[in-house]
Amino acid sequence: MFGRRLTLAARTTGRTAIPVPNARPIRHLATAAPVSSADRNHKVVVVGGGAAGLAISHQLLRKGQFVADDIAIVDPATWNHYQPGWTLVGGGLVTKESLRRPLDSLIDPKLKFYNTGVHGFSPEDNSVTLENGDKINYEQLVVVPGITADFGTVKGLSEAVANPDSLVSSVYDYNIVDKVFGTVKKLEKGVAIFTQPAGVIKCAGAPQKVMWLALDHWKRAGLYDSSNSASPIQISFATGLPTMFGVPKYAAKLEELRVERGVEGLFEHDLVAVDGNTATFARPGGKEQVTKHFDLLHVVPKNRPHAFIKDSALANEAGYVAVHDGTTRHTKYQNVWSAGDASSLPTSKTMAAITAQAPVLVQNLLLSMDGKEPELEYDGYTSCPLLTEYGKVLLAEFKYGGVPKETFNQWFGIDQIEPRRAFYHLKKDFFPWVYHNYMVKGNWGGPKGWIN
Repeated sequence: MFGRRLTLAARTTGRTAIPVPNARPIRHLATAAPVSSADRNHKVVVVGGGAAGLAISHQLLRKGQFVADDIAIVDPATWNHYQPGWTLVGGGLVTKESLRRPLDSLIDPKLKFYNTGVHGFSPEDNSVTLENGDKINYEQLVVVPGITADFGTVKGLSEAVANPDSLVSSVYDYNIVDKVFGTVKKLEKGVAIFTQPAGVIKCAGAPQKVMWLALDHWKRAGLYDSSNSASPIQISFATGLPTMFGVPKYAAKLEELRVERGVEGLFEHDLVAVDGNTATFARPGGKEQVTKHFDLLHVVPKNRPHAFIKDSALANEAGYVAVHDGTTRHTKYQNVWSAGDASSLPTSKTMAAITAQAPVLVQNLLLSMDGKEPELEYDGYTSCPLLTEYGKVLLAEFKYGGVPKETFNQWFGIDQIEPRRAFYHLKKDFFPWVYHNYMVKGNWGGPKGWIN
């Protein structure tokens, strides 16, 4: 999609489809002048100006080995969004406007900024073709444009979320993320269904974070009682997965919370259609589809790679940039790299994962430029701060194989399986602050702290 119109008249930040009606680019620090017809030569071209693109570009720049315009960023977006905060918007805790910044205001003026989309890649001759047909050349290519939420994969969903009178919403789209809490406040009785699709999505915990906050809101309002079958509001979690979460340790705790709080679990139920107040779910193994009535529906649409990645020589069969699980280098092209959501790295797609991937990619890319082989290995680290109610978060941290890798357990002996208020403040206050002030500037290494 990256620069093309979506079902909801969306544009992309390089990480997700973001509807920005009638938006005009805002110029601040970066050199984002129109691209001329002449070829442009750069030592490094970074495709994507989201969390991964900004972190990697600035970490490279901070190494002191590059001069002005050696590194270029390509992205058609006007805004950079702190997307992990959208669940907070869905819970009525922050405004969506507080979580975005003009993209070019976050780009160091020493970086060349092509404020346009990508038409295609020519890895055999080390060039990228932009949407207007111009080519830019590279010595090293970093492909980090993220993935996009595709509302068109669920029949009737685009129309339902766009209808201001419907109680169908999603935190996976900037234009409608603030509709979510409005629907929660409107519902006083009936059936509330929260969905999660089968397959890869950004932040696999987000679908239930919204549910837990809504449940807590209704409980405080006297509209939900888990011990009473006559509770005004009934809640169901319909997930395409067989469990509440992909990591067994945290899945067990979340299942315990689900049962304790009286939430119906509809496992292996993958939403395929919305029609009025009826949701239709596909079942695996040729089982018959299931229809459910709802009064409120929160939907997480399927996420997919951008077409200009999926249709390129860089992609694997699933449409992601094919890279080595450890080094982040492309499996075929030695001067191509990827991280974040667009990559084939087999771990949960979260911003926390990027904090661990970026330093590995940067160091290995620099070694490659010196004619050396990559040395650092990414271990699959990722994190998901799971809001379980207002004021508490279960901080899931794990690596490849679903093996827990808990920062506070390692430092202080704190088992992170228990939701805690301290983790809530990390999610709500610290992480957005550190993102805008340090991560996008190349100064933040996640669990390893600040980067010099």
